Amino acid sequence: MDWETITFDCYGTLVDWETGIFEAFRDAAAIDAIILGRAEVLAAYHDIEAEVEEEEYRPYREVLGEVALRVAERLGWKLAPERAGFLAASLPDWPVFDDTRAALERLKRRFRIAILSNVDDDLLQATIERIAVDFDWTVTAQQTRSYKPAPTHFLEAIDRVGGDRQRLLHAACSYYHDVRPAKELGLKTVWVNRAVEPLDGRPRPGHEVRDLLELADWLGVE
Repeated sequence: MDWETITFDCYGTLVDWETGIFEAFRDAAAIDAIILGRAEVLAAYHDIEAEVEEEEYRPYREVLGEVALRVAERLGWKLAPERAGFLAASLPDWPVFDDTRAALERLKRRFRIAILSNVDDDLLQATIERIAVDFDWTVTAQQTRSYKPAPTHFLEAIDRVGGDRQRLLHAACSYYHDVRPAKELGLKTVWVNRAVEPLDGRPRPGHEVRDLLELADWLGVE
């Protein structure tokens, strides 16, 4: 193993963003006496966020605002535009997975750790404070002015380690945003497959785990 640095996606890998997103929509809609189901919110969110991020670059706060409006429209909720900021406001409170902190503390004993995230710098910093583990560096959408699965985050990460991609191991939950593009760039990948999704014919990642403690075990870090 030549890896010196493990890079992580944040939301979905370290942080339970699906719970955070659903609870934010549920609470905001309840103000208007609207009841939203978890499955319908998340299905709409995953479709629409990808659409918005493929458009011209805008800060992630604006992405979240636009996504909130489009999801609400799809679900029949007449959300006033001035209230669309509820989703970005909720992000610092999205829950951290139970295994995240303990696993990262173990991994830091042997590796540098970093985050590659589709987010603004200040929002990510609020999340890092919630995780309560120090990262060596971060690459954000604000820094690259692009959103994964575009390659810019990964190319920047390669630059951060002196251009040697063999020094990087990328661990992420999203096959679409992270595993596929990282693999295509020749990075070793670990799919943190928390939902136990089938590959369905997609190229196999370098390794697959169910959570970050399993990742630490696989890397032999006590």
